[in-house]
Amino acid sequence: MAAAPDHLFNLRNNFYLGSYQAAINNSDLPNLSPDDAVERDCLVYRSYIALGSYQLVINEIDSSAPTPLQAVKLLALYLSNPHDKESTISSLKEWLADPAIGNNAILRLIAGIIFMHEEDYNEALKHTNAGGTMELHALNVQIFIKMHRSDYAEKQLRVMQQVDEDHTLTQLANAWFNLAVGGSKIQEAYLIFQDFSEKYPMTGLILNGKAVCCMHMGNFDEAETLLLEALNKDAKDPETLANLVVCSLHLGKSSSRYLSQLKLTHPEHILVKRASSAEDSFERAVQSVA
Repeated sequence: MAAAPDHLFNLRNNFYLGSYQAAINNSDLPNLSPDDAVERDCLVYRSYIALGSYQLVINEIDSSAPTPLQAVKLLALYLSNPHDKESTISSLKEWLADPAIGNNAILRLIAGIIFMHEEDYNEALKHTNAGGTMELHALNVQIFIKMHRSDYAEKQLRVMQQVDEDHTLTQLANAWFNLAVGGSKIQEAYLIFQDFSEKYPMTGLILNGKAVCCMHMGNFDEAETLLLEALNKDAKDPETLANLVVCSLHLGKSSSRYLSQLKLTHPEHILVKRASSAEDSFERAVQSVA
């Protein structure tokens, strides 16, 4: 029996590789089953979230929408108002505790993303570790890498490879894992991003992936070229700005403009927090000597 055609393949791929506007523009797909229609809507709204259009998502998803869409709306609420995260997180915990919906894959995925943002990796894993979808496995790989547990990340990657070795998320997770392990694996990671750039339209995600590999290999000039191309696509992308800060420092160039942009657009970014903390420590040291 032939497998049913996967109507959402291109939409998913666009989303995974960071072609968010393309995902939105090409989402008008005919003859979708009710489940596929919900998944399609989730991917479209998550693309809007990735583009920073939180309010559109909050306005359009009403209280009668199915659980997966409600979960996506929670992510938009969480990201749109960093000063009122507590109420969003308490709603999330209520839903996760509800036996009727607590095991929904998208709800568990959004829980993993939110708790990862909170750097509460153990809480994130409570909801993602059981897996069940490729996205949950890929998120587990990310969480384990953040916890510096590449051994566990590798186990998750092996599970993904057994399910579908050629899946875009399996390839991405493989590249992340190779970057985390470093050494000779960096070249393998670079080839994965290179393969994406030959098969699909170039996105900020692919350009940043290649650039980070170049930086690891000491090719800072090539990395800068890739990052400036990414900056042309999205001047406010936090990863591009953060990588440009690091790349500029290695090239002996001023990084202050990129850091200023990052502070303005993404004050919660880890690099901004680290820079502020270093500045505070420096100020205290100066005061103690003065």
